[in-house]
Amino acid sequence: MSLLNNFPKSPHEILNPEIRWIPGEDSIKDKQGAMYKLLPPLVAKLREEVKEWRDNNYIGATETSIALLNWWFKTPHFIQNKEGSSFQFQYYFAQREAVETIVYLHDVIKVKDKYDLMRFDVSGSVSSNMFEEDWRRFVIKMATGAGKTKVMSLLLAWSYFHKLYEEDSDLSRNFLVITPNIIVLDRIYNDFNGLKIFFEDPVLPDNGFKGKDWQNDFQLTLHLQDNLGNIKKYGNIFLTNIHRVYDNKNKAPSINDENVLDYFLGEKPVLNTTDSKIDLGDIVRDINELMVINDEAHHIHDSTLAWFKSIEDISNSLKQKGSKLSLQIDVTATPKHNNGGIFIQTISDYPLVEAIYQNVVKHPILPDEASRAKLIERQSSIFTEKYEDFLHLGYVEWKKVYEEHMKMNKKAILFIMTDDTKNCDEVKEFLESRYTEFKDSVLVIHTKDNGEISETVKGKDKEELDRLRKEADNIDNLESPYKVILSVLMLKEGWDVKNVTTIVGLRAYTSKANILPEQTLGRGLRRMYREKDIEEYVSVIGTPAFMDFVESIKSEGVVFETRKMGAGSGAIAPIIIEIDKNNEKKDIEKLDIKIPVLTPRIYREYKNLSDLKPSEFNNKKVEIKEFSEEEKREIIFKDIQSGEINHIISLDSNSVPDYTSVIGFFTQSIMKQLRLYSGYDILYEKVKDFIKNYLFTKEIDLEDLNTLRNLSEIEPRNIITRSFIDQINKLTILDKGEAEIKDYISIGKSRPFVIKEQGYLIPKKSIFNKIIGDSNFELEFANLLEGCEDIISYVKNYFSINFKIEYQNSDGEISYYYPDFIVKLSERQIYIVETKGREDLDDIEKIKRLAKWCEDLNNMQKDVEYKYLYIKQEDYEKEKFGSFKDLIKYFNK
Repeated sequence: MSLLNNFPKSPHEILNPEIRWIPGEDSIKDKQGAMYKLLPPLVAKLREEVKEWRDNNYIGATETSIALLNWWFKTPHFIQNKEGSSFQFQYYFAQREAVETIVYLHDVIKVKDKYDLMRFDVSGSVSSNMFEEDWRRFVIKMATGAGKTKVMSLLLAWSYFHKLYEEDSDLSRNFLVITPNIIVLDRIYNDFNGLKIFFEDPVLPDNGFKGKDWQNDFQLTLHLQDNLGNIKKYGNIFLTNIHRVYDNKNKAPSINDENVLDYFLGEKPVLNTTDSKIDLGDIVRDINELMVINDEAHHIHDSTLAWFKSIEDISNSLKQKGSKLSLQIDVTATPKHNNGGIFIQTISDYPLVEAIYQNVVKHPILPDEASRAKLIERQSSIFTEKYEDFLHLGYVEWKKVYEEHMKMNKKAILFIMTDDTKNCDEVKEFLESRYTEFKDSVLVIHTKDNGEISETVKGKDKEELDRLRKEADNIDNLESPYKVILSVLMLKEGWDVKNVTTIVGLRAYTSKANILPEQTLGRGLRRMYREKDIEEYVSVIGTPAFMDFVESIKSEGVVFETRKMGAGSGAIAPIIIEIDKNNEKKDIEKLDIKIPVLTPRIYREYKNLSDLKPSEFNNKKVEIKEFSEEEKREIIFKDIQSGEINHIISLDSNSVPDYTSVIGFFTQSIMKQLRLYSGYDILYEKVKDFIKNYLFTKEIDLEDLNTLRNLSEIEPRNIITRSFIDQINKLTILDKGEAEIKDYISIGKSRPFVIKEQGYLIPKKSIFNKIIGDSNFELEFANLLEGCEDIISYVKNYFSINFKIEYQNSDGEISYYYPDFIVKLSERQIYIVETKGREDLDDIEKIKRLAKWCEDLNNMQKDVEYKYLYIKQEDYEKEKFGSFKDLIKYFNK
């Protein structure tokens, strides 16, 4: 079945288990149904229990776990981007749910073995012999591109701090992070080198958060492969591919081996090596505590494989020393056995259908029936003649999107799969000789039938191998000459290039290849524009057999969109707004508009929060209500803005409640709304003082359960939050009473930007190639401006122009206002126009500030006169306007 209509678009929104994707309409209610068994059998019940646990503020978990979960997922984090502006960082809900589930299983359920996991089975078909390991192992299923590495970093930090801070913790401060090949290893190393991901992402709480020195205490050393530094008893990350942890009798493969397949990507070790002077396997077997984290863990699909045997050997070595493997965590998009059955240990699932819908990954687009009908497999023994139509369509589609993405300094990549290495080389020659764009721009990576790299370089030259690896890794960069990747098969994992926009498949699939459609699509799904809320696409073209294979993923809920492809159809790419430089009918210099940038009149001066005096707030005092014992058993606190349940207290009336988390809830809510980055401890004490002494008509006891029940009521919650926000704003927000011109924005120098698909018009009187509107009314107004002969030009004030005016909103806080349109009547007169459908309180404050902005500017200079116009839709629709002067006359009344 497809996703339900109420499935959230935002990947950050908490997903109710009832709306998650389920294979088959009848199985929504029938959780014992046959279709339901297609899902990981443990996940459904776990989702429900973890939701209830989350709603209860992680009750039953350790203090360390609760602190970390609240820091990661409930504390606002503002991070600076490369341009210097800040943005709010949030983990995806899929990442959050995976972490929460493992913490829940460890801290609350206290899972020790497979028998503890089996209690979550809803299929009735799970048995103990399905678990091949005898140690604790959890599998996380996440769609490619959904951020598995971030989950790994969070779980690694959780284990480290849990072992450090919790008495009798059975977790670990040593970590073996295993990758299947060199390509994946390079990607993980890039994030882990210098512990970068732990500090660039908000993984480590601020020192002092919940009374711990998190960042000072996070002392870890990264060891890459055999390049081992000072190995401490605790605090080691061993990052390696699987070959470095095989037992001594199977030495690690080397670049100097007779067969270098295993060094580069293979599964089976070789016997002879001169590369490894240090046996990493011996090292990890010699320490007393260890957690194993497997990236791309679908390789462990068989207990007979050396991969599995190696982890089993490490577990046995720890047991012999009276210890044990603390935990094995596997992360993969496809935790499936060769027969398609899912790993029974899967405890969290973010399927591809959900990731596509939430724009976490690209949307696969297939040719429509008419486009497919034009593709002919010719009767020829020459491979490129046989599939010429398919290759040409791939080129055409790539060419269209290549030109669009280059406007954003992004290089589109064409990926082509053939059936053997000989035909691979033939296609390379065909592409480079037929299409000038592909001359010396085709990179060939030969693979075996199962998608692993095979090496055909004579002499197995190390420099050539390293070059191949580097070229494949850097193909997204504009400096790379390559625009096409040719392979016998889409690489199974690790080659996480973001810029693949077109896939051409010229082969069928056999069962011995052990390839899944998710893996075939996976390398083209990663997004190019991660920071943008837009839909991105990857066009998938291929032989009928190839397309049948790709479309078999429909059983996983994926719905493919089809579009017309080939000559005469538009580019399947996000809409790009840019300066219309190539339009010969436009005089760009004449249409250009320059906007002054003023220094802020209204600004925030961060004084010490200790100046706040709750005794002088003059707030309304609330009468204490007396609640029944039953009403006090469950106390619910909801987020002031979103209404989302943030905190639940479930206690017996005889229990002593912990009021500190409630005070913390209000403190964090205030800081979140004001975007305060520091001062939690000071503000916490002020909030505590206010609640205890000045919120109610009498001083109250914070440890009284009836008090906490009162604090969950709407009126006290609003008074607390509103009082502090108002007082902090009064303390910190000032109006200088003047401004200066500090710069000018030349709209003609605006950089291109991408937008989500929506309606637009092609303008004649604007410097941009397209005009979009935030509403139909804005588009209607833009269309009117197109017909106004008394204006020179106009622009929609896009965010990328960065023309904004600070103002104090109706709540007393500083916000930024982006006027809707800028209209140039002449070289000496410009109007700033605001169009409005339904008016709210903030609109009044915006217009007041706009009027002051124009007044300040006209007082500073006399070269150009700046005026404003406020156009309400209800008034606009009462009249017919033929010129801009008509608008001025009517709305200036």
